[in-house]
Amino acid sequence: MLAMIDGARLDELVPVAAAVDALRRAARDGAPTSGGPARTNTLVRAGHLLVMPAEDQEFVGVKVTGVAPANPERGLPRITGTYLLHDAATLQPVVAIDGAALTLLRTAALSALAVDELATPDTRRVMLFGTGPQAAAHIRAVSTVRDIDQIAVAGRTPDATATFVQRWAGTTPVRPATQDDVRTADLVLCCTSSPTPLFDGRQLASHATVVAMGSHTLDARELDTHTLRRSTVVVEDRDTAIREAADVAAAVADGDLTDVIPLATVLTGARIDRGRPRIFRSVGMAWEDLAVAGAACRASRRE
Repeated sequence: MLAMIDGARLDELVPVAAAVDALRRAARDGAPTSGGPARTNTLVRAGHLLVMPAEDQEFVGVKVTGVAPANPERGLPRITGTYLLHDAATLQPVVAIDGAALTLLRTAALSALAVDELATPDTRRVMLFGTGPQAAAHIRAVSTVRDIDQIAVAGRTPDATATFVQRWAGTTPVRPATQDDVRTADLVLCCTSSPTPLFDGRQLASHATVVAMGSHTLDARELDTHTLRRSTVVVEDRDTAIREAADVAAAVADGDLTDVIPLATVLTGARIDRGRPRIFRSVGMAWEDLAVAGAACRASRRE
């Protein structure tokens, strides 16, 4: 029977810091961080079905993810899925992994990696947009690379914000956001599927870092043109960002953004302009799933 790694087991095998390290190594060591098959997105009755394959020297993997917008009303997760890892030499299946848990882990870990590279060392004040699973995962992940002591959160509704804040009571300094929090933030985390920009980019401090990861479709946009025009913009892969990140695609098409920097080049020493805000705009790529899934498989074999 094929071994299965559920979400709890995945977190045991690959803590956030280990996932950050796995992604860093994959990008630095020549993982297929550009090119490769594009994500396929098939419309089905319940939502969308996404298929994301990737391979490296050791493994071949494919994630099948469901995005079901009506699920939260049923008390079910919006994101579902399974990851199947194969041996690269034989294509024999090795292990199946909870796809939603893998997505949650690798997305937040990738953001933490970007924060570690782009944010100022004394980053402490966070403005967080979103109250879903990724928002919570990003608090935990970013806290592994920076000493965060203030987190202001803005949810879709006051009730959602209040519920989220209460979940962290006594453990993490999370509070409802005010209008001034974008201006004073060292780090802005955007973890939503908003179709319109979340804040006015003219409010950003020049030292601030922004991570936007909430969407991979051209009908959702977390960042406005002001944010992109005045910032150093880092992405996973330029072509992928233009294809799947609406805010980046629009800014490039309009001539407001000409220099889009791949994360891999930053990790290998490329100089970036730190005299203005830095943005990491991710859409999620298959090599990231493979890097973390491979780390989980190797960790299980060592036990």
